[in-house]
Order: sequence, then structure tokens, then C-alpha cells
Amino acid sequence: MNRRFFFASLLPPAFSPGASALVNRLERFTIWERRQSAPCWFHPRACLLPDGSLFMTLQTISGSDFFGPVHWSLSRDGGMRWSDPQPVPGLGRRPLEDGLEEAVSDVVPQYHARSRTLLAIGHNLYYKDGKLTMPAERRWPVYCVRRGDDSWDPPRRLEWGNPDADGIYTSGCAQRIHLDNGGILLPLSFGSKRREDRAVATALCSFDGSRLAFKRHGPALRLPVKRGLLEPALARFRHRFYMTIRAEDGRGYLTHSRDGLHWSPIQPWCFHDGEELVMSTTQQRWLAHSDGLFLVYTRKRAENLNVTRWRAPLLMAQLDTESLTLRRDTEMVVFPMLGDGIARPQEVALMGNFHTSPATPAFSLITVGENLASNGFRGNTLAARVYWNRPNRLAGRA
Repeated sequence: MNRRFFFASLLPPAFSPGASALVNRLERFTIWERRQSAPCWFHPRACLLPDGSLFMTLQTISGSDFFGPVHWSLSRDGGMRWSDPQPVPGLGRRPLEDGLEEAVSDVVPQYHARSRTLLAIGHNLYYKDGKLTMPAERRWPVYCVRRGDDSWDPPRRLEWGNPDADGIYTSGCAQRIHLDNGGILLPLSFGSKRREDRAVATALCSFDGSRLAFKRHGPALRLPVKRGLLEPALARFRHRFYMTIRAEDGRGYLTHSRDGLHWSPIQPWCFHDGEELVMSTTQQRWLAHSDGLFLVYTRKRAENLNVTRWRAPLLMAQLDTESLTLRRDTEMVVFPMLGDGIARPQEVALMGNFHTSPATPAFSLITVGENLASNGFRGNTLAARVYWNRPNRLAGRA
């Protein structure tokens, strides 16, 4: 494999030590510098492999939701340096009739220990005349398997016969849970052609190293505002499952479960004092540690009032698992907002598409691709190491 490494460059510090008993410090660096050149690498999502290396999927971006073919890259030094991105076979553009093209995006890779394979799950989408289009939806999860000899199986569609999902069902961008018995808990956002809002549910799937298949799913959660509930993400902490959900009513939502299928009523994210977090249709991610659970997110703040969807800076805070609220005293900046979010918001790089991953017992990794629409959708690909005061046993779960 032809490798050209990109060395780290530190970003300005923006971390107050001692905010959480678990977090020791943050170290930020740039993987690829692309503010002045193309391609801009976007949707960087990494996972841990059994040998301790990190595997990432990523795509270029050149317009609003206009992505290039899915690529992969590998790091053997904890995410500091990455190999040249290489295309994932079958996850490029596929020409259809009338100038329509089918593509794949929002891919999340994760190693499946029982089958000793890497499973990458995204979803399909359509382009026409250089733009995203939605031809009566017709969208579903697409998955691809990478084997131990570095070969890839052909991509497959995940079939689901739910009549309430005849318009769209997707697990794009989602954090899923691989169970010890080889099963997979997969969060889904789905909708019917008969209504605008989507619902969220989790499905228990089987995976034999080749085929992913539905076994059963739990009851749906709904919020009938605009497109409803989107981009759910799962975490497991101390015998309880948690799900965070993107919504379109100015909030993000939390729910919890004992079995990962039947969920409590959704509640808006808020701090311990009851103040609700104000968000604008943007995703959240879990950062799990053996001794605590963190949320990574963006929200409205005084310095970003005019930034699109308040998608900078990128923040994290620890969940109080008793009150199911965020501890305000643990909120910290993962990636600072660079630029003036009041007077010159068009110059602020958005950071609304990001991912988290365990890397070693000593630190976890957060990755994000900047999005500067005013600069031709260029931007840097950034990473941050979250160093822990106590070893993270979850890092051993490849």
C-alpha cells in the first residue's frame, strides 16, 4: 500500500483541566490540511482494530450533501498519521436512468469481533445534475464487509419489510452496538411516503460475517415536527442502553433502555440545573469510558449566534446517569470555533459531522471534517485525543 503520512499540527488550546475527574487533557491536531486545496476529506469516522491500529472511512465533499466515493485510511500510531485514502470497492457512483446517479454516504465502520471482519454501514442517496435529489425517497442502509486479507465483499442492501418504512429507512452516521453474542443493535430512522416526519427505533440484527439481517425491532419513537427524529446514536453503560437523537424542533433528545429495544419517552437534552440545550437539526455522539459516559455535540452559545445551525464550536460534557442530564461543570471545548461567529459567520468552519472512537486505554479519538461553504466546501480534517485520568477498559473492545 502506497503511504504518504500527514504529520500533526497543534491547534490553539481551549481546555480547562479538572472539568471532569475522568478527563486529563485534550490534544488537537490536523490530519489533512485542505482549506486551500482539494479534495476536502469529510465524514471521517474511525474504529479500533484488534492489532491496535485505527481504520477510518471518509469522503470528499464539494457541495451541500454532495459527496465523492467512500474511501478508507489506516493509522498505526493512534490517529496521528494516516495512509493515503483508498476507494472502497463498490461504494462510488452508479449511473441509473434519466441522468440519475446512486451513491453511498454517512458510512460508519466498526470491527465485528465474533466474525473477525470489519462491517461498514451507510445509506444510499441520489444525485442528478450535480445536486442531491430525492426521487420518492427509496433509501435504505447499505453495508460492506472488509475481511482479514484486506479484501472487500460487494456492497449489499439491508432488507426490511416494515410498511411504515416504505419511504426511507436509514442507519447513516449511527453509532451501533455489537453484542458479545455477535448480534448487532442497529438504530434506525425511518419514514413512510404517507407522512413527512420520521420515527426512530432500534433493531436487533444477526451478522455472520457476510450478511446482515433483521431479527426483530422495538416500538417506534416519534416527534411529529418537520422531518421528525433523525440520526440516532447508541451507547451502553453499566447495564443500561442510551440513545441520543437529532430532531428539528430546536432540541436534541435522550432516551434510555434496559434491553436496547424498548425505550423510555424521549426527553430534551438539558443541563443539571434544568436549562435545555438549544440545537438546530444537528447530530450528537457518545464518547464512552468504562467509568463514565460523555456526549459530544454543538449548541447555541453567545459567541456563535449567527453561525449556521450553531455548528461550531464542538463541545463535550459528562452525562449524570442518575438525573439523565449533562453536568454543566464538565462542559469543555473539543474543537474551538475559529473566526467571528457574530460579525463574519460565513468564515467560520462548521463542525456538525463528527465521530468518536476508543483508541487505547489511555485516550479516545474524536474526528471531524470542517465545512467552509464560502470557500468551496473546503476545510481541514481534524482529530482530538481525549486523554483519561483512569484507563478506559472499553478500548480493549475491538
